[in-house]
Amino acid sequence: MLFACMRAELMKLKRSFIWSVFLILPVISTIMGCFNYIQNTDIVGVSWYSLWTQTTLFYSNFFYAPLIAVYCAYLWRLENFNRNRNALLAAPVPIPCLYLAQFLAISCVTLLTQLWVGVLFLICGLITGLQGFPPLDTIIWLLRGCVGGLAIAALQLFFSSFIRSFALPIAMALLGSVAGLLFSSAGFGLFFPYSLMLLGMNSNKEEDVLAGSFLPFFLSCGIFLLIFLWCGIRYLKKTDVKAY
Repeated sequence: MLFACMRAELMKLKRSFIWSVFLILPVISTIMGCFNYIQNTDIVGVSWYSLWTQTTLFYSNFFYAPLIAVYCAYLWRLENFNRNRNALLAAPVPIPCLYLAQFLAISCVTLLTQLWVGVLFLICGLITGLQGFPPLDTIIWLLRGCVGGLAIAALQLFFSSFIRSFALPIAMALLGSVAGLLFSSAGFGLFFPYSLMLLGMNSNKEEDVLAGSFLPFFLSCGIFLLIFLWCGIRYLKKTDVKAY
């Protein structure tokens, strides 16, 4: 039943505008980073690692969390039209199943976003004349960033479930990204959900900031993920259908 519900959620996204956002925003952030890299090769050096520090600078700090927020807000925006939320909550399907299906759908799109960013990173490297292929570290950082992004997805899905505005949760994600940068810079990134993606992506760093801290990172991601999913499911269970 869970995967049937997830397929239904993915069908809602199939012909939506989010795919334009999915394609365009990472391209913009990558072009900005690539241009920054070209202008500063005498400072940062010429290597895949140097290119990574520049292309992830804008994407991780300002684009990734709002992108996830767009995906989450869009799913709930559909439910808020024409009393669709009433039909959703009255469906003969357990609330946890409905909510987790939404989360899994968002997780799939988040993973695709990371893969797209990886492709853009490779293209930029080839265009700028870098030899060979990106180091394995960058692939690991992309996957770690996806894990950190899941905590953000759970939080943004929870926000969008009770904030009926489409733009407000996205603005909150942007503010969260800025705050996440401050927390990670202060050494408290593991205690703030929006910082986890920055740490996982190894944003703007050549050395691995999580060296020796893999377990605390994944533990923090798991704790935030469970907390926000529990909050979202509990909220929907207590929501009065008539209120919508």
